[in-house]
Amino acid sequence: MNNLSFTEKLKSQNIEFTSAEPMCEHTTFRIGGPADFFVTVNTVFELKTVIGLCRDFEIPYMVIGNGSNLLVSDEGLKMAIIKLSGDFKSLEISGEALKCGAAVTLSKLCTDAQKNSLKGLEFAYGIPGTVGGAVYMNAGAYGGEIKDVLISVTHLTEQGEVETVPAESLNLAYRYSSYKENKNTILFAEFKLSAGDRDEIKANMDDFMNRRITKQPLEYPSAGSVFKRPEGAFAGALIEQCGFKGRSVGGAEVSEKHSGFIVNKGCATCKDVLNLVKEIQETVKKETGYFLEREIILL
Repeated sequence: MNNLSFTEKLKSQNIEFTSAEPMCEHTTFRIGGPADFFVTVNTVFELKTVIGLCRDFEIPYMVIGNGSNLLVSDEGLKMAIIKLSGDFKSLEISGEALKCGAAVTLSKLCTDAQKNSLKGLEFAYGIPGTVGGAVYMNAGAYGGEIKDVLISVTHLTEQGEVETVPAESLNLAYRYSSYKENKNTILFAEFKLSAGDRDEIKANMDDFMNRRITKQPLEYPSAGSVFKRPEGAFAGALIEQCGFKGRSVGGAEVSEKHSGFIVNKGCATCKDVLNLVKEIQETVKKETGYFLEREIILL
């Protein structure tokens, strides 16, 4: 791998990047060693350029959002991490339709919809991710899911083509989309909302946020819910039932507030979290018969 040539190519295209970038600064878990390259792209052209260079120089790559669902290895990543910015933070509202870039935060998406008296996204207020990540995993909470309001997605295909596809073609299901099976990169998303009362929408958003503050350990770094909800049960309840609330491995702890969360109580490592996850999975399976599938993505 000719890393020098790769970086020189990035410089020649005026593309922003850093080398050996600590991933703990780019994940909500605040865990992770350095990525070989951390590249910020502002346009579709820049994204195409960087992906093309990664392929030319045989450098693995991954596009990330807010890092809110990632657990990164302590050893770091021998790859290029690509962060969307610039044009991918655009947001346009036309009537009851809302189109935005993949890098828009869900909080901004919800707030802008509310300011324009549009309802349908209240459930997503407070989810600490971006639109791209939310589409990728069909994020949901409090009875709502992204698939309920998503109309279409514009993505960059593996072949470098930009195409817009209807939401119905994405096989959206619980914490799943077809993007988990392919290497297409989400660029923009369009949502269909409905007219509502601005104050009522705000009240609903505040209610959901207050529930999060009350029930979730937002005061500590985490990656949200660690496990998917098993059919017929709740992960947090099973974990608590097995006596794991407050259980620690190194700096990683099962939250005292919500057993579905593992929090970083200070200097937690990826290894700490994985050891705790394994212990939970084995014990819950043995004592309840349920296998808890990890929801957070390990890099």
